[in-house]
Amino acid sequence: MSMASGTDKQSPAVHVGDSHDLIRVHGARVNNLKDVSVEIPKRRLTVFTGVSGSGKSSLVFGTIAAESQRLINETYSAFVQGFMPTLARPEVDVLEGLTTAILVDQQRIGADPRSTVGTATDANAMLRILFSRLGQPHIGSPQAFSFNVASISGAGAVEFDRGGKTVKERRSFSITGGMCPRCEGRGTVSDIDLAQLFDDSKSLAEGAIIVPGYTVDNFFAVRPYLESGILPPDKPISKYTKKERDDFLHHEPTRVKVNGVNVTYEGLIPKIARSFLSKDTDTLQPHIRAFVDRAVTFTGCPECGGTRLSEAARSSRIGDVNIADACAMQLSDLAEWVRGVDQASVAPLLAALQQTLDSFTSIGLGYLSLDRPSGTLSGGEAQRVKMIRHLGSSLTDVTYVFDEPTVGLHPHDVQRMNDLLLRLRDKGNTVLVVEHDPETITIADHVVDLGPGAGTAGGEVVFEGTIEGLRASGTITGRHLGDRAALKETVRTPGGTLEIRGATEHNLRHVDVDIPLGVLVVVTGVAGSGKSSLVHGSIPPGAGVVSVDQGSIRGSRRSNPATYTGLLDPIRKAFAKANGVKPALFSANSEGACPNCNGAGVIYTDLAIMAGVATICEVCDGKRFEASVLDYHLGGRDISEVLAMPVTEAGEFFGAGEARTPAAHAILGRLADVGLGYLSLGQPLTTLSGGERQRLKLATHMADHGGVYVLDEPTAGLHLADVEQLLGLLDRLVDSGKSVIVVEHHQAVMAHADWIIDLGPGAGHDGGRIVFEGTPADLVAARSTLTGEHLAAYVGT
Repeated sequence: MSMASGTDKQSPAVHVGDSHDLIRVHGARVNNLKDVSVEIPKRRLTVFTGVSGSGKSSLVFGTIAAESQRLINETYSAFVQGFMPTLARPEVDVLEGLTTAILVDQQRIGADPRSTVGTATDANAMLRILFSRLGQPHIGSPQAFSFNVASISGAGAVEFDRGGKTVKERRSFSITGGMCPRCEGRGTVSDIDLAQLFDDSKSLAEGAIIVPGYTVDNFFAVRPYLESGILPPDKPISKYTKKERDDFLHHEPTRVKVNGVNVTYEGLIPKIARSFLSKDTDTLQPHIRAFVDRAVTFTGCPECGGTRLSEAARSSRIGDVNIADACAMQLSDLAEWVRGVDQASVAPLLAALQQTLDSFTSIGLGYLSLDRPSGTLSGGEAQRVKMIRHLGSSLTDVTYVFDEPTVGLHPHDVQRMNDLLLRLRDKGNTVLVVEHDPETITIADHVVDLGPGAGTAGGEVVFEGTIEGLRASGTITGRHLGDRAALKETVRTPGGTLEIRGATEHNLRHVDVDIPLGVLVVVTGVAGSGKSSLVHGSIPPGAGVVSVDQGSIRGSRRSNPATYTGLLDPIRKAFAKANGVKPALFSANSEGACPNCNGAGVIYTDLAIMAGVATICEVCDGKRFEASVLDYHLGGRDISEVLAMPVTEAGEFFGAGEARTPAAHAILGRLADVGLGYLSLGQPLTTLSGGERQRLKLATHMADHGGVYVLDEPTAGLHLADVEQLLGLLDRLVDSGKSVIVVEHHQAVMAHADWIIDLGPGAGHDGGRIVFEGTPADLVAARSTLTGEHLAAYVGT
């Protein structure tokens, strides 16, 4: 008794289970990381900073989150793992203290034509259940309100054994779906311009079909038309009979023999529709996308009015509202409507739907609607839509990983995002954020700064500690954290105007505006106020506009800056001319490829449910080219050595001397202008950061011929120090006689503008109006808008 009493008086020892309060990373070498070791506190908000390309995403996403995901996958049986993506262990010596990682990145939500904000967040599923229970007239189960489910029915005889006897019975089935039969749930119907498919003055043998890739010698695409016996190959299409023309354009799929091989013959129109139109246009190769844009026009479905739903689904209503009306409402309005639905029988469903809709509003997406196609969301919007399902989660001790959550947010909305991050932390979660925005960096409990430079000059932890320590550290981030751009003392004088009259795209309210030309114009306003609708949707065609939007650049592990920008073409030609051989020899994707690795530089070994292994090709030693190709030189360098050069070195190499190639030098100059001088020409696109990809895209578009450049949030993914370089680039564009229109939230860009157009005052139907036009100085002096207030606070007036 006395012993127990004495024990009780002692101070309780720390339980061993409470000692695991750090995520330890030792010896991380993913991408450009140089044996990075770092300790990250759990249940705290840690922000990772550093210049673009310094290794932030490699550490957070490529190391910590990737290993967490891999370990979770390994808890499943081998059978289940066979259906899951195989993940290799990151290159790191030690990773301890990991918890379940939930990634909320900026990858676009699948741009399938059937995917909407509602389907991506499960809000549509709850709404369908609500209408199936309360809608009048009652038309069926929740799938009767789904535009992805077709109505089908069937009947027939079936045979089965019962008690040793064969019994025949007549069976029937019926599924009631909500899909519009005319547009098959897409909301749009397509019309094909036949003149873009074939030249009717020619015969098939003469190459009448002018669809990309449909050459006369294409065995599966064209030979069935020539040799199936269904069509006369030597007769001009203009002289076809009605039946021949119908067989050519609309014939049902039929098996035919061509040179003894069974192939499918079908009409050209369904073949084109299946090959090209059934795919998301954003995923098509550029020349195919250009063909689709020329050949196909998309219009709203005349039967469902673009709602995607069948007449039966649209006939069922709750009060005066059908499900199409509900999906078309602004989410803040839909939340109010759901609040007014008072039915005890569906109270739990209403509460869950209400919470989801309120979450949209709380993170600044109340201006969206459930029927908004998910492929049209910006990267920042897509990331916030993904957050919806986590806001009300009861899970704790989870690691949330965010990739620049403030991208696309007006300064007014950044505070709400910060509150969300702190809310997740305060529930006992570890929050890891890759971020450049000073307002988010300053709320961090712990900061990890990577650098000191980008690419091979980065990959090291240059600071680890508190925000106060970062300010005093002397790192690039620390020095620039308090940067404030001053307002221009003098602004440029416009050389004309670009008129927009009666703009009504999306939420714009008959906007009339004159955009000054020959100056730097910034279009700003809260998220959803109508900026992109005004700039991308309302500028008149034929205005010589070069548009650089937020669409991600696509490329396989074979793609690199040299192939993406077109730089490899003049380089290959220069090598070919200097050595008297074919240019194709200097392509790792063509004749010059190493035969062992097919030009990949590595050998991939598939290990079924285990992660695949990539090993350096022993034949070419990772250089990707056949040995004989490396015997050809230009300016003393072979092609593999040239592709290993950084942009700045390559610029000097192709700028003078024996290797002088003006076309290559011009492209390299543009890459250097956008701050990518450190990138290797042959670095795979898959290893580039988001900011690097954005600038690579900008450098490519700088070669386009046009008098007006439209840039959509070019500061996305840029470090505070990189923003200065971007402003210099914008000034050079304007000074060279171009007009630059920038959709932007970054206050440094606003302060640097010659003219500001501010939209608002709110988002969705609360926006869509011009609330200010004038110079930044006038905007700050007036402080009449949210943008004016935040810009005034930023410049310190």
